[in-house]
Amino acid sequence: MKSPLENTILFHIGSVPIAETVVTTWVIMAVLVAGSWLITRRLRRDPSTVQSVAELLCDLVDSQIRETMRTEPGPYRAFIGTLFLFILVANWSSMIPGVEPPTAHLETDAGLAILVFFAVIWYGLKAGGARGYLKSFAAPTPLMIPLNFIESITRTFSLLVRLFGNVMSGVFVIGIVLSLAGLLVPIPFMALDLLTGLVQAYIFAVLAMVFISSTVAEATEHPETEKD
Repeated sequence: MKSPLENTILFHIGSVPIAETVVTTWVIMAVLVAGSWLITRRLRRDPSTVQSVAELLCDLVDSQIRETMRTEPGPYRAFIGTLFLFILVANWSSMIPGVEPPTAHLETDAGLAILVFFAVIWYGLKAGGARGYLKSFAAPTPLMIPLNFIESITRTFSLLVRLFGNVMSGVFVIGIVLSLAGLLVPIPFMALDLLTGLVQAYIFAVLAMVFISSTVAEATEHPETEKD
């Protein structure tokens, strides 16, 4: 079993090495984009089975946003929904023989965590303006500015570590059992890995919502138009 810090180089574009993780990630993104286009290009009032599943998924995302963020889902649906779907499909890609899930590698999880980090900043600025967002770091007292800044970094790091650790451990367990016991015995572990992949995608998306809603709430307490 190779180290999760290693990556198989498939080819080079000029002097730039292209790793297996990069290719898998782009394939997953292409599948999601193509799938969303195929589903939405001919929406009907009498939905097909596929359209019904897509609408149910959207309803579930909207419901979770309302419950977690206590706001209308419109501004957040695209980001949270895409984040959840990508992580879910990436986690479940381990079920395809010969495919290693991108989320079992640090660089993919770091990229996802950084996306959430910048999304928090974007929604905070959008909700409270530059002044409101920056003043949120001084709550409840200016003495908290360094700690609040460090918190914004550490919670991003926690997203990375949580996703990486859980997905990587699942891949390792299945790989070890498969090498020792043959093809049929690991099937229960694979079912458990599917459940774990779903739970980890859900947790990542929920934590992203919590971080965004917390920043938006703090930023709107000190809006840019507020008078001193």
